[in-house]
Amino acid sequence: MSLVLVSHSRSLVEGLRDMVAQVAGPDVSLAIAGGTEDGRLGTSAPDISAAIRSVLGADGVLVLLDLGSAALSLEVALEDLSDAERAWVRISEAPLVEGAVMAAVQASIGTSLDDVAAAAVAAGGMAKMPRVS
Repeated sequence: MSLVLVSHSRSLVEGLRDMVAQVAGPDVSLAIAGGTEDGRLGTSAPDISAAIRSVLGADGVLVLLDLGSAALSLEVALEDLSDAERAWVRISEAPLVEGAVMAAVQASIGTSLDDVAAAAVAAGGMAKMPRVS
């Protein structure tokens, strides 16, 4: 099972990769794509397709994004993949940070790509602070 983390910020996605790697352990492959080639904020379709290919395997790849405009670069990146490669890729609507952490936990215990994707999406509804009455 593999995760690809996509952000407009290279620094953000590098830090998140470090955090997720600690939760995921060695059995979950991680790749990142963040920022533009010249170091600005943005996303790069070639970087995204390279990240996906770098971790593509028989267990599948879950891609998590930070902002909706990253989806445009992702769509172009997916066009660069073969049909067989695209068949192993799932795109998550989960929040990037919470979704990546929850996906990593599920992936680390060997659950299916569908279950990993569901855990990532469910992370969007998790409370960050206890509710005080």
